[in-house]
Amino acid sequence: MTINIGTPNSINSTKALILGSGELAKELVIELHRFGVETIAVDRYDNAPAMQVSHKKYVLDMLNSSKLFKLIELEKPNFIIPEIEAINTDTLMEIEKKGFNVIPNASAVFKTMNRERIRNLASEKLNLPTSNYLFADSYEELKISVKNIGMPCFIKPIMSSSGKGQSLVNNESEIRKAWDFAQSYGRAGKGKVIIESLIDFNDEITLLTIKSENNIVFCPPIGHIQKDGDYIESWQPHSLPKSTLIKCKKIAEKIVSELGGNGIFGVELFIKDNEVYFSEVSPRPHDTGMVTLISQDLSEFSLHVRAILNLGIPEKIKAKPSASVVIKGDGKSENIKFIIKKNILNETELSFKLFGKPSISGTRRLGIVLASSVSTKDALKKAKKLRSEISLEY
Repeated sequence: MTINIGTPNSINSTKALILGSGELAKELVIELHRFGVETIAVDRYDNAPAMQVSHKKYVLDMLNSSKLFKLIELEKPNFIIPEIEAINTDTLMEIEKKGFNVIPNASAVFKTMNRERIRNLASEKLNLPTSNYLFADSYEELKISVKNIGMPCFIKPIMSSSGKGQSLVNNESEIRKAWDFAQSYGRAGKGKVIIESLIDFNDEITLLTIKSENNIVFCPPIGHIQKDGDYIESWQPHSLPKSTLIKCKKIAEKIVSELGGNGIFGVELFIKDNEVYFSEVSPRPHDTGMVTLISQDLSEFSLHVRAILNLGIPEKIKAKPSASVVIKGDGKSENIKFIIKKNILNETELSFKLFGKPSISGTRRLGIVLASSVSTKDALKKAKKLRSEISLEY
C-alpha cells in the first residue's frame, strides 16, 4: 500500500482545512508543512496564529452552517481538522456524508464537543466511572439539581470553548452567579448546564492516546494544574503506580475505540487513591500536551499528523522529564509587547514560544515556557524561573 501526497499550491496538492487557528492549530500546521500538505486556516478573526503560517486563510463564523458548507465545497480539502469547539457540528455530519474526511470523524467531533453527549456515552453506554452528574435547562432546575448532587459541585455549560464558563459552587448563594456565568459562555440553545460532584482527586492527568489504522498507542501521562477551566502548567511524565496506569489506559482505550477514526485524543482523567474517573476527551491535540514539544521526540502534533496521513506510529513513546508554564496576559490591547531579558536562553533544554495572538481583551494565553531537566520537579522550577523573566506591556 502506498500513500500519495501532492505538492502545495499545485493541481495535485493534498489539502488540510484547519477549523480554528489558535496556538495548537499553529503547531499542527507547521507539522503538516513538514509532510508537504497544503494548509488552509480558518477562524472568526483575522491574523490568528495558524493563519500566520498557513498557505491560505479565511475569516469565518464556523457556527454559520451555510458559510462553512460553502467554504468546504469551494476548497474541497482532503482533510477537515477541527481544532476548536465553536464549529457547527451538524454541518460536519452532513459534509462527511458527501464524502469529505473529517478528523477523526464527524460523529466523534459531534459527541465530544457537547458535555451531555460525551458524558452519557462514557457513563451510560461504556460504564466508565465518572463523577455524579445531572443536567439543568433553567435556573430553577439548576437549584434542585445542585441540592440533589450536593455541594461543593461544578456547574459548566454543556458546550463552551476551551473549558470556559465553569464555576465551583460551595454554597447556595453562589448558584445564581454560576448560572449567569455559564450562560455567558455557553452555546447550547436553551443554555443547558451540567452539574458535577466534586471529586477530591490526588491527581489530574491527560493521557494522550493515538489511534491509527494498526493500533492504539499511549504517551506517558501528563500531570497538570488548571484554573477556571484553563491549564496553567503541565509536566511529563507524571508518576503513577503501575496498576493505576493500567486502569487509565483501559479507560482511554475504551472511549477512543468507541469514538473511532485516526488521530490523537486528549483523555482527561481524575485519580483518587487508586481509583480512576473519566472526565473529558478532546479528539485533537490537547493544550496540556504542549509540553510534548520538548519532552518527546515526536510531539503530540507530529503524532496527530502521522495518524491522519496513515504513516504509522511507534509502538512505544518515551518522554524525558519536562514541564510547560503558560505565559498569560490580562488586559485590553491590540499592541501586545513582550519584554524579555537578554541571554535568558543560555541553558540547554529551555525555550519559550510566543503564539502571535494579535490582541487581548481580558485574560488570554499568549505563550508558553518549556523546560527539561533531571526530574519534572526541576523542569517545572526551571520553567517558572524563565517565565518570571518575561513581562508584558499593552
